Amino acid sequence: MLSRKNKLLLLKVLSLFSVVRGYNILVIVLAQYLAAIYILAPNLPLRGVILDIDLFVIVIASALVIAAGYIINNFYDAEKDLINKPGKSMLDRLVSQRFKLTTYFVLNFLAVFAAGYVSFRAVFFFSAYIFGIWFYSHKLKRIPFAGNFVSATLAITPFFAVFVYYKNFETVIFVHALFLFLLILAREMIKDLENLSGDMAQNYRTVPILYGSGVSKLSIAILIVLTLIPSLLLIYAFDVGLMNLYFMGCIGLLIVFLLLLLRSTTKKHYVWLHNILKLIIVIGVFSILLIDVDLVLNRIL
Repeated sequence: MLSRKNKLLLLKVLSLFSVVRGYNILVIVLAQYLAAIYILAPNLPLRGVILDIDLFVIVIASALVIAAGYIINNFYDAEKDLINKPGKSMLDRLVSQRFKLTTYFVLNFLAVFAAGYVSFRAVFFFSAYIFGIWFYSHKLKRIPFAGNFVSATLAITPFFAVFVYYKNFETVIFVHALFLFLLILAREMIKDLENLSGDMAQNYRTVPILYGSGVSKLSIAILIVLTLIPSLLLIYAFDVGLMNLYFMGCIGLLIVFLLLLLRSTTKKHYVWLHNILKLIIVIGVFSILLIDVDLVLNRIL
């Protein structure tokens, strides 16, 4: 049996893990490596990509900055989250705000320090990324449309770091990026509908608050329809191996999403819609393996 002190310590560790959303960071790290292996550097040996120290440092620096970003976002949204996510908020509050801020600065310092191993440009890139996350959390997230757009841009920035590292400018990569960006942007706008009560209490100027749920739902529907374009391109215009099955499934799910969106009126409905988009994104990470099944099988057998 754990003592009371050890139980409290365990809860604080879980609290910090909840604040930095460790599960999201693990998925992003995996996605960066899979994107590097199958999309950005498909002609390089698998061993060469996995054992690339510079790539490892870029991925670690990205993870540290993302974790710090979740902390500063949690810091600014503490009061709002008490309304929107009371259960999670109570767990998050087991760690003091002072400790969160200290951890935030330490993580960012470690990220920039690690980036220095790669190059001065990497230091500049991650410094700008840190500033962008802070400025979004402090100011931009309260601005309708612009806040959503910046949030989605920051979400795909870790992949842009790997993209710049490999300097692969093939069209298929931009189509993949567009697909992901539109999905994330739609998810950000769904979150505004999901968090409507807390946003109103804290005087946030989100799209549904300023223009109504109808305008917000119409904007989301347009984004989902636009997402169908890169999906179809990746199925018919580019060679993505068996990953085309994933994009076919996405089209079906996105059509279901649109039908559910039309009927959605409550927070519970918007949570379901949010989870559908999250599911599409997470499955998409693992579906990257389908681009070259032979590579997977050769490594397993």
